Amino acid sequence: MLRFKNLGSGSTGNATVVEGRSGTQVARLLVDCGLGIRQLQTRLAQADLGLEDLDALFITHEHSDHVGCARAVATRFRIPVWMSLGTYTALGEPDFDGMLRIAHDMEPLDLGAFCALPFAVPHDAREPLQLRCSDGASHAGIVTDLGHASDHVLQQLQGCHALMIEANHDPELLQNSSYPPFLKRRVGGLYGHLANTATAGILQAVRHPGLRCVVAAHLSARNNLPALAQQALGAALDWPAEAIQVASPTTGTAWIEVPT
Repeated sequence: MLRFKNLGSGSTGNATVVEGRSGTQVARLLVDCGLGIRQLQTRLAQADLGLEDLDALFITHEHSDHVGCARAVATRFRIPVWMSLGTYTALGEPDFDGMLRIAHDMEPLDLGAFCALPFAVPHDAREPLQLRCSDGASHAGIVTDLGHASDHVLQQLQGCHALMIEANHDPELLQNSSYPPFLKRRVGGLYGHLANTATAGILQAVRHPGLRCVVAAHLSARNNLPALAQQALGAALDWPAEAIQVASPTTGTAWIEVPT
């Protein structure tokens, strides 16, 4: 059995717990750690978990809303933390006191009860990676913070039963926002963040009968609205808009069991 729970998604901090169960074996991976340690503990407690229940951390890239308290958690609680060499270098090569593990594109991480496969994405970071998680029967893609879907990204999202995917901005709201021109170009560029329309295009490219859960993530507080994201993504799948879940920056999502 594979399930996940987002603890918060957006520019104020990102973190998602992925849990796999196989017989008596249980494994939990925290994907990104972009909250303060007290806030992280509070949100884990709402999921009936503590930091001591985590088996590993995975940091997708070096931006602060994804790294957060990763070093403190890893060193204090002796939890291995995975990230790319590029991410580690961009962070200034801090001392993780033996807990650092280097992740590579397409080299799976075996967590026992499930496997997490990192894959490279186009984003304005040193060596960003996102994840496809599977227990062999269920497959979930977690893909936020990318400017567009390369062929490599689309290949890794094929056959997923659940997707948590970025729907960062509405192009019109971004264009009319108070952001300075350089920031509009950065957010809307090929190495920035996905617009609702771009995410809709990805869903059309990877849709299949087994895809039964989609969570819109990393919505901009200024340049998007949940209803706009739900409408665009739902239309791409011929689903009702309300069938698309939205990850909140403050409450995340409920536990979501990945279907088979």
